[in-house]
Amino acid sequence: MNHLLPNLAGYDILLASQSPRRQELLGGLGIPFTVYVKEGIKETLPPHIGAHQAAEYLAHHKSESYATELSNGHTIVITADTIVVVDDQILGKPADAAEALRMLRLLSGRQHEVLTGVAIKSANKTVSFTASTKVWFKTLSDAEIDFYIAQYAPYDKAGAYGIQEWIGYVGIEKIDGSYFNVMGLPVQRLYAELGKF
Repeated sequence: MNHLLPNLAGYDILLASQSPRRQELLGGLGIPFTVYVKEGIKETLPPHIGAHQAAEYLAHHKSESYATELSNGHTIVITADTIVVVDDQILGKPADAAEALRMLRLLSGRQHEVLTGVAIKSANKTVSFTASTKVWFKTLSDAEIDFYIAQYAPYDKAGAYGIQEWIGYVGIEKIDGSYFNVMGLPVQRLYAELGKF
């Protein structure tokens, strides 16, 4: 285990995410982990959950599905969910090019918020939190949006964009908060929370 976080010695860390960006970001912390994703976990929100609670709710909900893996007492599972919020409307992953176009038109020329909920769970402890980053897009032309969708197919990304891709280079004017949170994992906060776990 990483000597920088001696409290985690003896624990196996599972990252319950298929996102290559989350895997890359967690790997950047220098903490050994294994990717382990259970299939068939429903990601549905109850009607009473507000937009700002949704990501953390989903991360916590996902973590509840790993009770069997945690039962040995020396495993920690990390789950996360990222959403984009504009006008209190949640933008998840677009189903197709038309939905991606609609989302990017909605984000064009204005500010939105990226929220990542994270849950850290062991057999007898759960810590969860939400990280928030405000993002400002310039006004995007339909030609720019069409080019981005055609070249990058952002169907696995909340809000239909990846900040680390072409559209982030040309379209994002400024951010307030963690850049890595917009990529999908607020690693500075996660590292701090793992250090206290």
